[in-house]
Amino acid sequence: MQTDVVSYVRDMAQRVKRASYSIGKASSREKDRLLRAMAKALRERMQEIISANRKDMQWAEENGLSQAMKDRLLLNERRIEAMAVSLEEIANLKDPVGEVISAWRNKDDLWIHKVRVPIGVIGIIYESRPNVTSDCIGLCVKSGNGAILRGGKEAINSNMAIYSALKSAFKEVDIDPDCIALIETTDRSAVGEMLKQVGLIDLIIPRGGEGLIRFVTENSLIPVIKHYKGVCHEYVDRSADVEMAVRICENAKVQRPGVCNAIEKILVHEDVAPTFLPKMAEVYKKHGVEVRGCERTRQIIDCKPASEEDWYEEYLDLIIAIKVVSSLDEAIDWINEHGSHHSDGIITSDYESGLRFVREVDSAAVYVNASTRFTDGGVFGLGAEIGISTDRLHARGPMGVEELTTYKYVVFGEGQIRQ
Repeated sequence: MQTDVVSYVRDMAQRVKRASYSIGKASSREKDRLLRAMAKALRERMQEIISANRKDMQWAEENGLSQAMKDRLLLNERRIEAMAVSLEEIANLKDPVGEVISAWRNKDDLWIHKVRVPIGVIGIIYESRPNVTSDCIGLCVKSGNGAILRGGKEAINSNMAIYSALKSAFKEVDIDPDCIALIETTDRSAVGEMLKQVGLIDLIIPRGGEGLIRFVTENSLIPVIKHYKGVCHEYVDRSADVEMAVRICENAKVQRPGVCNAIEKILVHEDVAPTFLPKMAEVYKKHGVEVRGCERTRQIIDCKPASEEDWYEEYLDLIIAIKVVSSLDEAIDWINEHGSHHSDGIITSDYESGLRFVREVDSAAVYVNASTRFTDGGVFGLGAEIGISTDRLHARGPMGVEELTTYKYVVFGEGQIRQ
């Protein structure tokens, strides 16, 4: 590896840019064949990947990473198999490249087609979760994009092992393998250099903590699609089925607390709070969840007081903040002001309340009577996701293959000239 990070990143970006035209023009059959070969390679090299992951887990233990963060980092046979299945699911998706979005004939008798095309080269900067390496490469292959990945130092060995397996699959197809690349240095200056590669990298997608997202957004010379923190809420309405509410709030917090679609806050209507809160507190106690509550919450259950900072915090851990509210209006206003516009849900038996919630809560994904944990590209049927955008342009929510495309106009004429 070159010691000069500037030239290392620049050379890599140039190689990927040149090779991106190879993947961009590849047929659906070639891309799908590559994706299936990648899935096979993950299975064949599973023990090699697990061995590499053990090194990262050892580093995590020695450096005091939280249990939730270690869960994000962990790879085992089940998770690697899920990565392989995801690649196969991406292969089974409809190819977005070349799709005619719309077509019309204008007054000059020109046929104008709006056609979906790859964006070009996608730069992905991410932390902790090594499955992102596989998911993002798979989505970029399907959508005809080149990809440059830069993972966090805590997952460097896992990322390199996964990347090596995926790269080996290119021998099965006539596509330039330089269309995907992994930055293998943990030097933090590599991120800054990525953000300067105007004309070589066309889009930056950061995935990680709020600090990383803000650094990328403030320093990038390239367009960025942001995935800010996941301050997700469940609102337990006055008409909620209490048993359902307890079950949903248990799943949304406990199943995987270290992910962005886990809830961090619960709002509870004052009419149902005396019934719901004691049951919820008992369930959370069983799971070791630390509950922090507003004054009205603390009058009903024994918990720590919530500070003003708690209402904005993304814990990514077994911690939850609970607030009692007086109305649906208050709940909606609170979520719009204090949430991160990621995923928020209502638990209610009232149809009109559900409709108002989904219409008025300004989030990328809104739920009625379901856990926010479903906000996931794979679960949504996208095969995987390259991130969950909390932006509005050009993509919002889980980003799959369509969100990794743009479009161009293709015009057919019969010798027309403009008068």
